[in-house]
Amino acid sequence: MNSSESNQQCVLTNPTTHPSTSKFRKFALHTLSFLILFIAILWGFSFTTTNYIKIRYLKHSLTSPTLLHAIGSLFSPLKPLSMPSHCVLWMAPFLSGGGYSSEAWSYVSALHNKHTKMQSFRLAIEHHGDLESLEFWEGLPRDMKNLARELYQTECRMNETIVVCHSEPGAWYPPLFETFPCPPSFSHDFKSVIGRTMFETDRVNGEHVKRCNRMDYVWVPTEFHKSTFVESGVDPSKVVKVVQPVDVSFFDPARYKPLDLASRAKLVLGSVVSKSFVFLSVFKWEYRKGWDVLLKSYLKEFSKDDRVALYLLTNPYHTDRDFGNKILDFVESPDLVEPVGGWAPVYVIDTHIAQSDLPRVYRAADAFVLPSRGEGWGRPLVEAMSMALPVIATNWSGPTEYLTEGNSYPLSVDRMSEVLEGPFEGHLWAEPSEYKLQVLMRHVMNNPTEATAKGRKAREDMIRWFSPEIVADIVADHIQNILGR
Repeated sequence: MNSSESNQQCVLTNPTTHPSTSKFRKFALHTLSFLILFIAILWGFSFTTTNYIKIRYLKHSLTSPTLLHAIGSLFSPLKPLSMPSHCVLWMAPFLSGGGYSSEAWSYVSALHNKHTKMQSFRLAIEHHGDLESLEFWEGLPRDMKNLARELYQTECRMNETIVVCHSEPGAWYPPLFETFPCPPSFSHDFKSVIGRTMFETDRVNGEHVKRCNRMDYVWVPTEFHKSTFVESGVDPSKVVKVVQPVDVSFFDPARYKPLDLASRAKLVLGSVVSKSFVFLSVFKWEYRKGWDVLLKSYLKEFSKDDRVALYLLTNPYHTDRDFGNKILDFVESPDLVEPVGGWAPVYVIDTHIAQSDLPRVYRAADAFVLPSRGEGWGRPLVEAMSMALPVIATNWSGPTEYLTEGNSYPLSVDRMSEVLEGPFEGHLWAEPSEYKLQVLMRHVMNNPTEATAKGRKAREDMIRWFSPEIVADIVADHIQNILGR
């Protein structure tokens, strides 16, 4: 990765330094059309979601890296580069929501806080990968928004920069879909380029193996991934385990009162039961997440007489939002028979929950359950564990890194099954035991003292092994090793 442009600043540049005045004038005209709107973003102005034009401009300004940095430079004089000269440019779907977004935020937040102590490199971020979400941006806590504005304006020089491409490999240079490429080009003389990714199946497909092998390093979150990546053909010398942090201060049950789930949810099956035991599941609506396993086990095991409720916080994934009818259609399965006392209630929350309110959702539950067929990491699981909830989850793939008999209820797997469609067709993933899930859900409900103790142990383990300070040290060590070379 050599280039005569090695002294050029990377994507965080001042447009006035561009050698072509005409290009800068054209860029400036384009920039000024968004200036007033972006000032409003920086100053905390709130726009109504009914104004389509403003939303489009807002979304464009949030995801256009050059625009963000150019506008940032217009508010104050461009500051000269200061020590330390080295930089880590973290490129990820920061404005999208979802797993990669949440994980990227947890890393940069941890590094930023740790960085103030070690002063060995500067941190910059770029939006890259999944499409942005205006709702997600608006729901971010104020401190995260302020951090985003600060890190978007960090200046880096290419030959002094480690680039982290934190996304699925199809978004890496050259991207297989429309997104800002990461790294911006393999022709530039970056210090190092790291791919941060994961998979939910038993292997990595051939195209992604090639992309991983073009990276200097590939960071994966678990021992499970180290094994599957290497067995799939990724160079073992490139694969490094770097676990994911969870913000144990943000996800701290002592800080929150429960959210009134019933006021945000739609009852789609059964009838209202007062003072019920609440099971919660958080997932995007796709087959991999095992929603069918969860519903079948829950509806077979419980009836209205059990005074229990299941809340599903979900959102569409290549599907429509008609979750109520999907559940009603599923209940027509010949495997399910309505109990004499009536169906145990099932609620769906499909409206956006602001990130700042998410801990209150967990706080309102008695137990968390997610019988997925495969997870890269399992972000809702570690969030629930940080909130001291007893967790039932499939004991396969990413969650094996942190699930134990002491801190959770690992759900056994009946068999492996073949992925029948989509980009991972032909891969294998787990089929969690429906019967064992019934047994575990009943057990958690009937043994609250034991379940509470496991929840406490879960939070202790999250603090001990996956708190931001612990993981920041791990990441910083890897970065400093690279800089030392």
